[in-house]
Amino acid sequence: MDARGRKQVAHPMPEMAAFVVELKAAFGDAVIDEAIRRGKAGEPTFYACENGRSIGTASPTMQNAWQVDEALHDRHYCAGCDGACIGQDIRCSQVAEFGLKVGR
Repeated sequence: MDARGRKQVAHPMPEMAAFVVELKAAFGDAVIDEAIRRGKAGEPTFYACENGRSIGTASPTMQNAWQVDEALHDRHYCAGCDGACIGQDIRCSQVAEFGLKVGR
């Protein structure tokens, strides 16, 4: 009789497997196993994707999501901002100073 040894096969999604282990430690096996089971059954309760493989059901995409354009790119805000800087090329903290210069 030939004694064959089994090779340890690497998990196809090692990072997600490690994350699921951490989730189970934090929330309990039953809760996470239920979420995974429901995700496999078609509910958007669990979805994982790694190394070209996926499992579960992804959440539906947002149809009316707000896209940020270049007008707000690198916008800086300060504490107490009232939005007066929107649409201007100055920081919100400079609005009062700018108003004094132009007589506002």
